[in-house]
Amino acid sequence: MNVVENTLGVKIDEFLSRRLFCFLAQQSDGGPRLSPLWFLWEEGVLWNVARLSGRSYPERVREYPRSAVAVVDFDPDTGRVEHVGMRGDATLEPYNEARAGRLFERYLGTDRSDWPAMFTELDTDNYRLVAFEPETAVARDQSYPAPTTPK
Repeated sequence: MNVVENTLGVKIDEFLSRRLFCFLAQQSDGGPRLSPLWFLWEEGVLWNVARLSGRSYPERVREYPRSAVAVVDFDPDTGRVEHVGMRGDATLEPYNEARAGRLFERYLGTDRSDWPAMFTELDTDNYRLVAFEPETAVARDQSYPAPTTPK
């Protein structure tokens, strides 16, 4: 991955290890589309679990692999605004239970008995993984002084 700019105070890998949402931007016949998603950053690839039925973005990955991803960490109380934007290609890959489990643990915790059934009783034939491989990245710290509140 070619890092075009990095003004973050941390490495991009460290930023992407935070439990945040990514936003997958794709072309479509009806114009651009944006999907907010959970993700797992492993070995330079951003992974997402995709349900095939009832979701349109897996088919867009097949038709239009060229994609962009944005990840933002924003805290209005502190003024933190950190952003990583990436461009690259997304592919639809076979479901991998171990990788999907690591992704779900990231958001739901390690005790799988506490997970909602929708994450433990998956029909894995109806799921795939989206692998986004970034070619370029821009990482920016656009934080501002924390606002003061009257007392």
